[in-house]
Amino acid sequence: MRSIALVFVVTVLIHAIFSLEIYTNSWAVHIPDGSVEAERIAQKFGFINLGQVVLGSDFYHLSHRGIQRKSFSPHWGRNIQLKKEPKVSWFEQQTLKRREKRQPDVVPTDPLFSLQWYLHKDINLDLGIQTAWNRGYTGRGVVVTILDDGLEKDHPDLALNYDPEASYDFNDDDPDPQPRYTPSNKNYHGTRCAGEVAAVANNDICGAGVAYNARIGGVRMLDGMDTDIVEAQSLSLNPQHIDIYSASWGPSDDGKVLDGPGVLSSEAFYKGILNGRGGLGSIFVWASGNGGGNDNCNSDGYSNSIYTIAVGGVTKRGTVPWYSEACACKLTSTYSSSGGDEWTVITTDIRHTCTDQHTGTSAAAPLAAGILALALEANPALTWRDIQHIVVRASSPAHLMADDWVINGVGRKVSHYFGYGLLHAGRVVELAETWETTQPQRKCLITIVSTPKEVYSDLILTYNVTACSGSPNHITSLEHVQAQMSLSYSRRGDLEIYLTSPMGTRSVLMGKRPHDTSTDGYKDWSFMTIQSWDENPLGLWTLELRNRGNYTNHGFLRHVTLILYGTDEHMMSRKIKKSVVRKCLRLDINGSCIECLAPYYTFGKLCLSYCPAKYFKSTERAEVSEPSSFHLVRSCAACHPSCFTCKGSSANNCTSCSPLYEYNGKDNSCVRSDSPSVDLQNASFIRIPQTTLVAVIMSAAIVMVMGALVVFIHWYLRKRSRVDPSPV
Repeated sequence: MRSIALVFVVTVLIHAIFSLEIYTNSWAVHIPDGSVEAERIAQKFGFINLGQVVLGSDFYHLSHRGIQRKSFSPHWGRNIQLKKEPKVSWFEQQTLKRREKRQPDVVPTDPLFSLQWYLHKDINLDLGIQTAWNRGYTGRGVVVTILDDGLEKDHPDLALNYDPEASYDFNDDDPDPQPRYTPSNKNYHGTRCAGEVAAVANNDICGAGVAYNARIGGVRMLDGMDTDIVEAQSLSLNPQHIDIYSASWGPSDDGKVLDGPGVLSSEAFYKGILNGRGGLGSIFVWASGNGGGNDNCNSDGYSNSIYTIAVGGVTKRGTVPWYSEACACKLTSTYSSSGGDEWTVITTDIRHTCTDQHTGTSAAAPLAAGILALALEANPALTWRDIQHIVVRASSPAHLMADDWVINGVGRKVSHYFGYGLLHAGRVVELAETWETTQPQRKCLITIVSTPKEVYSDLILTYNVTACSGSPNHITSLEHVQAQMSLSYSRRGDLEIYLTSPMGTRSVLMGKRPHDTSTDGYKDWSFMTIQSWDENPLGLWTLELRNRGNYTNHGFLRHVTLILYGTDEHMMSRKIKKSVVRKCLRLDINGSCIECLAPYYTFGKLCLSYCPAKYFKSTERAEVSEPSSFHLVRSCAACHPSCFTCKGSSANNCTSCSPLYEYNGKDNSCVRSDSPSVDLQNASFIRIPQTTLVAVIMSAAIVMVMGALVVFIHWYLRKRSRVDPSPV
């Protein structure tokens, strides 16, 4: 009993310590007046100005060498100084984030039947990799970076494809992403993920990557102080050079946590899709999580983002892996293993070795990143939304076994475990070759609840939606749907939340999470579903809140906003052309196309039958070999930065607008919107509010009491051991 009591006390003590926020000596500061003002403020208060967190934004990284790098309490002096500074509109002292690499705890030890079975054509469920290879696509010209614990850049199976411009170490702030070597070899994760994407082929080392001619980079950001600044800098590294960012990590999968990107990481996502890849948008691929039945990936704000492609796992037999989380935001799936006699993924490992032990959604996401690299080689003009449309159409539910498959309103099968099914690389590149730019994204907001409603057992709400009919935001075909809500509840994990579209598709926005005992509820949390993709949003939407726990559970639903994203194009009636991409007739010395056969237009190294978003069809006279001889050259020329689509290069030639701009039909221009890219009003001005300060003080008091209790128990046990035993 004495030892049990001691273990209990120590456990409680450790839990109290690890529940505390850890503050760093870094601040994120929003200074709208720019870099000169940021430098002035930094010097005024003794900070070092480390520059913009996200290139092109007004968020600055300020550090103070006179303050401890790690502390259990915020630095009130510096916070008060920044709060009183009129040129600072928002700031946040950075705290350490607890992020976990997404791999199951149990690593299968069974021998593999065949190396890289998931790349073969002769397996029952084919990823279609060899089909894409046979079409000539191997990832050449595409750049992928792995956001993780480092990349062994000199690995013999990666070195030829290594790209230093796609790499950085944000943990130690230097350009070298080499992992930190330890006796336990714990920092292998990034190198394993990189090998799946771009391990060199035909070199007699390990295996081949899905996109074995792609350039591969690594960002070391999980092996040190992980803050919002570190994550934002990683997500926004060199966005005009990097095409795809692959991440196999996120908040804890213990089924208790509700967490996601901070203000700066949210800004990085948004600026990435807005400006990355020359305005076509960065591609973010995310492992959906390994919490199994205890968790739901809609509680992970990274997988739950409209800007990421959440990827789940499939076993070789087509079953649901034991670690797979169900969620309505999961778009697609690729292969991984499930332990026992299931086969795992072969890839590169640290110390110049290979491994057959890679598994979990950590292994599934890089396979998807490699497949999407093949798509961008087939058509570099694809936008970030084009890629998601292609993923929906190139994912197959055939032979995948799950008990929750449904047919949505446009006839597609979809599952909370697999999304739209197993991603097929052959179909991906075929669609990429023939895909024309999706029309501009439209966003329609509908307030469902504005007056608090009490929640006892169940609550069912219905609302007739016109999808912003008659306005510029009218939507005909859905893409992402979000239900942003605030509610309190006595035991958060007992509450299940469902959303049913007018066409009858019922999405589980949040399933039961048995380990989530929190009483915090949800504060402006956006639950996202992709299960109504391409449906018509007009009609009756139904929101259900179901209590799956004790009958005494109760709470208040304070507000709900339904956010619809989509386009005014009827996507299901779109006719796919035989080909919109043609190889170039003549290239310049830099590899750019200078002449296409009519009716194609030059774009980079390709000839397109259309011009992508932010470009327009232009025809110019060009001189040929004979003096004074000219002929017409067709090319895709850049629109004004405010335009999404246009008829010319001036600000008055817009036909639709980029995000952050509103269309002015009088002069065909796009006017800057007053709405900020990131909602700072819902962010705390100082990270620690009064309630959290009380929690810190209480935690400190608990630590002191528990410490005293441990000392007392130790003294008591020693005293008992010195007493002579009683005579029999």
